[in-house]
Amino acid sequence: MTMLSPQAQELIAKAQIVSFESWYTGNNDDWISIFEEVNRERRYLSDEDFRSLETQLNRADAELQMARRLRDRASELVDRSRSQVLARFPEITQPGGKLYPEKRAENCWRDFWHFLRCIHYGIAGKNLEYLSAEGLHYMDLLYQELDVPLDAMLVGLEALREVCLAECAGSATTDYAPYFDRLIESLKGFSGYTKLREVL
Repeated sequence: MTMLSPQAQELIAKAQIVSFESWYTGNNDDWISIFEEVNRERRYLSDEDFRSLETQLNRADAELQMARRLRDRASELVDRSRSQVLARFPEITQPGGKLYPEKRAENCWRDFWHFLRCIHYGIAGKNLEYLSAEGLHYMDLLYQELDVPLDAMLVGLEALREVCLAECAGSATTDYAPYFDRLIESLKGFSGYTKLREVL
């Protein structure tokens, strides 16, 4: 098994891409602690968390329902996105491919699961500002260190956007698309992706 370099391990600890700092207004902000806790635990909101949010925010609206739906179907949605990555890059998990050996592919699919976790926080909180610029910077450095195939990651993230928005009814897709677009555009700003586009 390939061991991670000390540099990669350090970057993993710093590549925390979620931040709720801008959510605080100084008025009735206790509910944000729910998001802080689940993010520290790197998990999706639980049923109990949703009930607490409904009580503290005095709302049980479409955003909370959508976030719950994404949580309930996260594994299936990530699997469908993975299928699109493999269809676009059929050799990526084969010897010589950027997601070989199997452990590298598993880490990639896990990143999609966590990307959706982060997006579902934003939707549940009705706030597009759910990302940390500092954390994204370190993720950019991490992806360069690990030679992560950003083209495939973006194909997967855009596929995740597509399959998740298919869960919406009618015009609601326009309400939730920006939460996915915010993360997609952030990854497109990674220096590794910029270099890739220059080559192409």
